[in-house]
Amino acid sequence: MSSMELQQPTASGSNKNGDHESQSQMLSPGHKRGGWFTFFFVSATLTGLMIAGWGWLTNLIVYLIEEFNVKSIDATQISNVVNGSINLIPIIGAVLADSFLGSFHVVSISSLFSLLGIIALTLTATLSHLRPQHCGTGSTLCHTPSKLQLAVLYTGIALASIGLGVVRFTLASLGANQFDSPEDQGVFFNWFFFIFYSACVVSSLGIVYVEDSISWGLGFGMCAAFNFLGLVIFFLGNRFYRHDKPQGSPYTSLARVIVAAIRKRNVLVSSESKYYYHKINDGASEAIAATPKRSFRFLNRAALITEGDISSDGSIAKPWNISSVQQVEDLKTLIRILPLWASTVFLATPIVIQTNMTILQALAMDRHLGPNFKIPAGSITVVVLISSAIFIALFDRFLYSTWQSLTGRSLTPLQRIGAGHVFNILSMAISALVESKRLNVAHDNHLQDHQGGAAAVVPMLALWLFPQLIVVGMGEAFHFPGNVSLYYQEFPVSMKSTATSMISIVIGVAFYVSTAVVDLIRNVTGWLPDDINDGRVDNVYWTFVVLGLLNYGYFLLCAKFYKYQNLEQEAEANTQI
Repeated sequence: MSSMELQQPTASGSNKNGDHESQSQMLSPGHKRGGWFTFFFVSATLTGLMIAGWGWLTNLIVYLIEEFNVKSIDATQISNVVNGSINLIPIIGAVLADSFLGSFHVVSISSLFSLLGIIALTLTATLSHLRPQHCGTGSTLCHTPSKLQLAVLYTGIALASIGLGVVRFTLASLGANQFDSPEDQGVFFNWFFFIFYSACVVSSLGIVYVEDSISWGLGFGMCAAFNFLGLVIFFLGNRFYRHDKPQGSPYTSLARVIVAAIRKRNVLVSSESKYYYHKINDGASEAIAATPKRSFRFLNRAALITEGDISSDGSIAKPWNISSVQQVEDLKTLIRILPLWASTVFLATPIVIQTNMTILQALAMDRHLGPNFKIPAGSITVVVLISSAIFIALFDRFLYSTWQSLTGRSLTPLQRIGAGHVFNILSMAISALVESKRLNVAHDNHLQDHQGGAAAVVPMLALWLFPQLIVVGMGEAFHFPGNVSLYYQEFPVSMKSTATSMISIVIGVAFYVSTAVVDLIRNVTGWLPDDINDGRVDNVYWTFVVLGLLNYGYFLLCAKFYKYQNLEQEAEANTQI
């Protein structure tokens, strides 16, 4: 049994049969749909789309610098905005999937957007009038892109970003919805992330090598081909999927809780169950919860029955005046998670900055492996992906099972996230030490203040960057699946697509925060000039070591006071059985 199993959330006070019935209402008729047979289509779709998306995204900084004559730090800032958008867009897809269109249609539309965007990028790489002239080696006179060239470039990036951003986590929700048991869902997520990382590795090694060594046009064209192939396979599996049937926006019900609580702010809160509204769907027969919990008692007023709230048939007469107890508890769950969510933002921010700075460091280091092979700078971060994929498998097969046999308990999502914090801080410290050594070599060889479009290459192997990237991957193997497990387990059943997209939102916010932080560092210090050989990137890393320690302390404080909602209910139910 997988140690990273996801427990299907159960509503407070409800029995398992009721939960199964409520979940089955989301699924299309036909008991033969779903199951592990659909995994082939989901995994093949994921592979094609991730090879395509990662192929252009991971090498974007290099493409902007080499083909569009963008300065190095400016290129990293553009990359931050693009990555931030890619990771914030999934919430839009989640809202559409949960509330209106369903996962299948959202994945289909976003995959088409991705294909169109990559085709536009391919045109910029193959048609000479859609990109500026190359800068000469050592030249300070570089042509800036025209408005038309920038328009085509940014249109392609925007469409490809929307597609890549939406499809990843909506596809995860669609895949998880094919299974009834928490064990199967847990195994699915493990393999989903393994395939995700593996596809990104293939893209970072193969596609990026073609872009750097053969042709940008051929590389982007291959991305378009993989995107098209993934989309075709996804459509071929349509007849086998369980299709979720959205029943209106869950976000509206959460907003109603807030409005109703404010309107009843002068009503006294009762501790007796009979004064609260327990049903859902305007009088449905299923009672979900008894008395609301004492935490955030102000919101409990939203479920209090007052005169005129309920019709004679038991349905809600004034939707914005009263909510069910379960809707109140759902909102409370989201509020409880917010502090933990905030700590993850500042866990991801240094990783974002480290990734971009590592590419700039690689451009200024000796990337040769032997006399004939040179590692593409954009591929250097593939070490993180390889490390993450390997350690996810190792942790799942050995570490978690060993932990459970020694302690009698599974490693919780919060414990995994906490371990990720530790590895992240360690990676920043290693990065600072490696960069200090690189700067010393650069200064010893008088390579600072280099005249030209990029920093001079330091006689130091880029292999020195591998240890810090391996440690980052180890951290991601802990905190990335840990975060997804936490959100998927704790979020309301009606918000599953939102749950799986929460980690993406974290990363998206982190990209925007990192952009602001880099701008602040550039304006306040001299650590990040265009020529990093004349800068102090090591000081940037040391700053994030200190901030990481402070954030880890904040996380431990939040984790200490957080109480699992659905995990505890599942454990109690299993004990009773």
